[in-house]
This record gives sequence, C-alpha cells and structure tokens, in this order.
Amino acid sequence: MRARTGAHGPGWRPRRRLVAFPHAGGWPSAFRAWWPLLPADVELLVAQLPGRGARIGEESLTRVEPIVDALSRDLADQEPLPYAVIGHSFGSVLGYELTRVMEQKGLAPALLAVSARQPPCFPGEPPFAHLGSDARLLEHLTEIGGLSPQLTERADLVQPVLRAIRADLEAMGRYERPMSATGVPILALGAVDDPVVVAERLHLWSLETTGGFRRSMFTGGHFYLYDRANAAVVIRHLMADVPTARSEVSDRSLPSRPESVPVAPRSDSPERKHSEHHR
Repeated sequence: MRARTGAHGPGWRPRRRLVAFPHAGGWPSAFRAWWPLLPADVELLVAQLPGRGARIGEESLTRVEPIVDALSRDLADQEPLPYAVIGHSFGSVLGYELTRVMEQKGLAPALLAVSARQPPCFPGEPPFAHLGSDARLLEHLTEIGGLSPQLTERADLVQPVLRAIRADLEAMGRYERPMSATGVPILALGAVDDPVVVAERLHLWSLETTGGFRRSMFTGGHFYLYDRANAAVVIRHLMADVPTARSEVSDRSLPSRPESVPVAPRSDSPERKHSEHHR
C-alpha cells in the first residue's frame, strides 16, 4: 500500500488510519484530492495493485483472493491504529473482502464504506461482455468520466491502463459472494447521476453486515467520490466513527448523519446470488 507523503514533518505520528481502494485500473493518485482534506492525525493508505503505477512492471492479478491476501498481510504489518476502509466501485469489493480477512485476524476496522458499487448479491451486473474491443471499452470509459478524450489518443498511455482494467474486470467476474456477513458496520455511498450503479440497490449492502448500516447519496456521476467537495463530506462521515489510538471505542454504531436505511436480514435466497473501470 502507498501512504500519503509530504503532508507532515518527519516526527509526525498518526493516531488513526484510512485504507482506500480505487476503481478498477485505478492508481493511488485517484485519491489525490483527499490528501489535503484529511484530519491532521489521519494516515491515508491507498492500495497499489500490480500492473499499474509504481508496480507497472508486475503482472496484474485476476482473482480477488490473492489481491486481498497480499493487502491484508501488508496492512497487518503496519503499526496498529484504529482505522476505516473505503473502496470505490471495484475497490468496494476489495475493501469488503479485506474487512472480512482483517476481522478474522482480530484486526477489524471500525467502519467499511462502499462506494459506487452494487452489493455482491448482484455479482454479474452490469454486464461487460459488450466491451470486448479496446475501442468500445475506451468509449465506455470516456462516457462515464473515467478517461479524458485526450488520453485515448495516446496508445502508449492507454494500453497499460486497459490491461489493468481488464485484469480487474476479470477478477470481478470471477468473484463469488461469501456465505457469511461481516460484523463491521457498513456505510454505502452513491451518486444520483451514476450511469453504472442502480442507486436503489445500494441499500442491499445491508445484507452483507450484521452490524450497523447507513446509506448516503451525493451529486455527480460514477466518479463523484474524487470530487473535492464530495470527498470532504465523505471524510467527515468516515472519520467520525474512528477513535484515536489513545481512546476506546464506545460502540460500533454509525454516525447519524448519513441517511438511515432499514436493515434487511441476510438470507441465502437467489437474490443473493469497469468499465468498472470504475468498479
């Protein structure tokens, strides 16, 4: 994982942590608007997956399990701090699975936030079979705001991006919903004009936790989370539930500010059954 750098002096010691997962094919720089908005005591760790950014020379992974296994070991090696997890689109799945693994290790986060991603009970939606060609995938990414039109003209830059996105899409396509829920509270986030995610399905993330659940909606499209104004609000929601290293967690309830949504009981019914590029 890549930590926020340059924001504090050499003697700085964080008291809380935020672990972030970008969209499919995304780099840590996707969260650059977040860095100056974080409270002074919060360390930001952003997942740096193989096949992109500083790890561009490594082969991308095409299954969720080995990705999460490596990330969980990395996180477990960090100095223990109270923390929250947030994933955007495909990153929501990684964040959810990381939360489950860390929970099994006795190192669960205080809160999991899932953004712009429908829950695992809709594993194959939306379909991406129609995005088989590079041209169609690039068109789709441009339409949803995932790539600038100027970038699509640079084959030397676009091809590594497409390889990373396709690897993440393959991992998403092979992902299966776990049989048990997490006990960590979940905050589901979405945007009213997202063309990829059905907003009405976000409340079904309540099926994935036995803890608290809330939902909060924002203005914008699929990549609303990277907007500075939206990011500031999301950060407040996230860190309000994370105690400092010297305080104790009084309970595991969510802050009351996000919109409340009734929690449905988890079941094993058939209903449970990027680009995400964004996912």
